Amino acid sequence: MKEDIHIYFASDLHLGIPSIQKSRERELKFISWLDHVKKDATEIHLMGDIFDFWFEYKRAIPRGFTRLLGKIAEISDSGIPIYWYYGNHDMWIFDYLPEELGVKMVPHEMIREYAGKRFFLHHGDGLGPGDKGYKLLKKIFRSKLCQWLFARLHPNFGIWLADISSRSSRYSEPDAKKPYQGDDKEFLVQFCSNKLKEEHFDYFVFGHRHLPIDMQIGESRYINLGDWLEHFSYAVFDGKELHLKYWQ
Repeated sequence: MKEDIHIYFASDLHLGIPSIQKSRERELKFISWLDHVKKDATEIHLMGDIFDFWFEYKRAIPRGFTRLLGKIAEISDSGIPIYWYYGNHDMWIFDYLPEELGVKMVPHEMIREYAGKRFFLHHGDGLGPGDKGYKLLKKIFRSKLCQWLFARLHPNFGIWLADISSRSSRYSEPDAKKPYQGDDKEFLVQFCSNKLKEEHFDYFVFGHRHLPIDMQIGESRYINLGDWLEHFSYAVFDGKELHLKYWQ
């Protein structure tokens, strides 16, 4: 008999863009989704880029998002585990969110087994071939030295500078505007294919691409969660199958 479980996955809200009003609308929509899934959720996985920018100074954090943070704290306090994955836009989360909200931070991939099915879970950035420039930049941004140097900037200037940089980044634009590039050009598809040569996984679940994808790769399935900028998509594993769904 399959376990009576409901594991939920969502990614790429990019709260903070393109405006306070638009961001607030998406925040409230996501909160309504959380209110819905908390009724039967066994676990909730927030798989990166929840914020378009985040940096925790020792005594200051970016303004906004209090409604979402309060809802996450409420669900976490109820005993439902919430896993928060580092994305390429919110990789500078330190101890504030884990301590205040009770979430469990996931710095890299997470490999889990649910109801006999093996899952490879990751935000999706920096995987697969190519994009050497970003991979180098990711190593720099994740370095303790880079984080220490940025923390020397006054929060008013540092958060403003990072916000401007984030908005101008090509990663801020929904990749869904870029159609599926084909199996030989989609870096996450290539990653899955290469990984399966090493070991078996039933499901690969990623964000980052901003394009909802549900495709078979050999005997495995690759699910991309899409985003909450245009698609409002998510996935749920019910102990039998992993389903890609849309929140209306």
